Amino acid sequence: MNSALPRRKANLRRTTGMAEMSLDASLQDEDEALIAAALNGSAYAWEKLVRRYESRVYNHGMRLTGNSSDAMDLMQEVFLGVYRNLHRFRGDAKFSSWLFRIAHNKAVDLNRRKKLFTSSAPSGWDEDEPADVYAGFASSIEDEPDMRLRRQQQNRQVMQMLAMLPVEQRMVVELKVFQSLTFEEIAQLQDISENTAKTRFYTALKKLKVETEETDVLS
Repeated sequence: MNSALPRRKANLRRTTGMAEMSLDASLQDEDEALIAAALNGSAYAWEKLVRRYESRVYNHGMRLTGNSSDAMDLMQEVFLGVYRNLHRFRGDAKFSSWLFRIAHNKAVDLNRRKKLFTSSAPSGWDEDEPADVYAGFASSIEDEPDMRLRRQQQNRQVMQMLAMLPVEQRMVVELKVFQSLTFEEIAQLQDISENTAKTRFYTALKKLKVETEETDVLS
């Protein structure tokens, strides 16, 4: 009886992995169909493509800047860049990976202009500002108020913790944890070695762990 349990767990993991791969392939196929239609002039296809990714891009900006205004500016610049370069998408990588390469470059440009990403709280940080302003637009109207409040508190804590990291480490954590990129993809995106990406990530985790433990002690 006991020996069958590991086999069942292994089978479940394989089944789950296959389902996730199938879902990824389906989403990629849908993305490519929308891209083709948008390139042929379909405004509906373009709007659907934007709606599919806008909350992810906005939350990406919120975690990097801690500021809804700058996050919205970043989102607009990203989709403007995507629109202008959509004809260059070749399909040799996932559309989401291609989109977040543009998002990364736009974030770096925005920081160069506004110096948003510092080792302290980002400029314009507002402790009273909802942490998921945009998510509220996309969430179900059936969401319970206490669930929304809990999500806002959790998101705010995440942004406060990320704000303590140097920009190089913050970007790696964002790409690894929230965008689910591999270290190889992060290295290519940031034009650094894979070992450097790993070092920045694990150094950031150690800093966040220490900060969390200190906060727990003082609270």
